[in-house]
Amino acid sequence: MRTLCASTLIGEFLVIGFAGLVAMRLGDLPATTVWTVSGVAMALCLVLCGVLGRPGALQLGWALQIGLIASGFVVPAMFFLGALFAGLWWASVHFGRKIDEAKARFAAGADTV
Repeated sequence: MRTLCASTLIGEFLVIGFAGLVAMRLGDLPATTVWTVSGVAMALCLVLCGVLGRPGALQLGWALQIGLIASGFVVPAMFFLGALFAGLWWASVHFGRKIDEAKARFAAGADTV
């Protein structure tokens, strides 16, 4: 699960950076505000990559997805991209757990042979 979720977060890191560039051109927000918010979100993506196995990390990832969708109020394309990444996040968590369970079953079967 960690690999799939981390891959999604790295993709989000890049999208948030590009959305920050767009927000500077489209919005009436000062550059310091745009880059403070974008920088915090980008840092959160990287930190989450490292703490995915800890309690609360997945919930923080969901909060990040909500924030990404909400950024559509500044950059309208982010409504679509945020929803897309929320779907990817769900798929990463859902299928990642299935892969982890299959690995555990395989390892348990290999131990008995």
